[in-house]
Amino acid sequence: MFYNHSIKLELQKAHFIQQRRVVTHNSLKCRNFALCIMRKDLLFFTSTELIRVKADAVVFITADGNYSAITMADGSDYVLTLQLGQIEKRISEVVEEGDNRFIRIGKSLIINREFITFINPSRQKLTLSDCRTFRHDVSASREALKSLKELIEKETDK
Repeated sequence: MFYNHSIKLELQKAHFIQQRRVVTHNSLKCRNFALCIMRKDLLFFTSTELIRVKADAVVFITADGNYSAITMADGSDYVLTLQLGQIEKRISEVVEEGDNRFIRIGKSLIINREFITFINPSRQKLTLSDCRTFRHDVSASREALKSLKELIEKETDK
């Protein structure tokens, strides 16, 4: 009985996913249903997991081989069986034009630029914080941090 029920659920799920290849929500189209921003939520799912998080609460995403870890403002971490390049591609497919809140820094880090509080390229140190409840110190290459610092300075000058 349970076996037949689980097969039925899997078939319904496959049919639902097949029908939802292009999702429209508030004129936002998502070509890959594995990641959609809906009401400012990021939805990640693979064959074994589903994670939905608020986009503005994602502090940074790090990579370790075929896995990526999302670190949230509330201190929680979620590990995904997705490479960082896959996450970056999906985010770029979904975010609205001009939304540059997520930026890739080096080979293994995507950050939410809204949380940048300190950059020191010579010490390879980047601090991400909301200045109230959390603080994360991450490291990246000197070149990546120097480019990030220059980008922010350039944007500030405008």
